Amino acid sequence: MVNTVTVEKLLPSDRDAWEELFRGYIAFYRRTEPQSMYDRAWQEFQSGTRLHALGARLGGRLVGITHFLVHGSTSAPDTGLCYLQDLFTAEDVRGKGVGRALIAAVTDWARANGCARVYWHTQEGNTTARRLYDQVAVNPGFIKYQIDLPGGARPPGR
Repeated sequence: MVNTVTVEKLLPSDRDAWEELFRGYIAFYRRTEPQSMYDRAWQEFQSGTRLHALGARLGGRLVGITHFLVHGSTSAPDTGLCYLQDLFTAEDVRGKGVGRALIAAVTDWARANGCARVYWHTQEGNTTARRLYDQVAVNPGFIKYQIDLPGGARPPGR
């Protein structure tokens, strides 16, 4: 059926469509990144060891992406926590269940991989996304603080 959202691991042939969506995500947050960041991320997603990505299709077209990773925690079971780092859908398909399907797919992946929790952040003013997030998850009320480090604390050689 054409109107059914399907979610699966990104294929090598998805590279250009994925980058277009990821650039849209980066632009949404008023950031710019060098091409090397997109290249590095794509390589990580294709290896599927540290960073993971899924893509949502509607009518065969890649219309949404999510990136996530698992990390340890001092106060959660050893199985780890799944951090849903990025979620983005093409503007013309918003409200059609794409974001919900991506979150469900990450949750299913995390459950199958023994994670204790899936969590994510969004900007307070991102009201469109927050309407969905308030339906599928609990906002525990945490406020994020950060310290940006010069040079981005990138590993040597990157």
